[in-house]
Amino acid sequence: QVHVMESGGGLVQPGGSLRLSCAASGNILNIVWMGWYRQAPGMQRELVAATFTRGSTNYADFVKGRFTISRDNAKNTVYLQMNNLKPEDTAVYYCRTSGYTRNESGAMERFDHWGQGSQVTVSS
Repeated sequence: QVHVMESGGGLVQPGGSLRLSCAASGNILNIVWMGWYRQAPGMQRELVAATFTRGSTNYADFVKGRFTISRDNAKNTVYLQMNNLKPEDTAVYYCRTSGYTRNESGAMERFDHWGQGSQVTVSS
């Protein structure tokens, strides 16, 4: 089984910074993709940033230049450093990770798991 656990988040003033962490654990053969989504009240969940096995990244336009996604492959962990936060960044942030594991029969299979969500509130 694969488990995904997020940490970080909280309340910060506009212009402040926060860092989110997301660690995947369990019987992981390899992780192909790790990313962050967010969902504000009454809005659809949207992709914020993603990182792939070989280190390439992509960002939503609304966070370019302010957020940085990074990954520690040895720890199966992805981070989201959020700087110059704005009130419109307020949302629940979700980690998502996709890769390969071995099931109970020993066969390789794909997994795609979400974290539990972390509230980020930007307010003065």
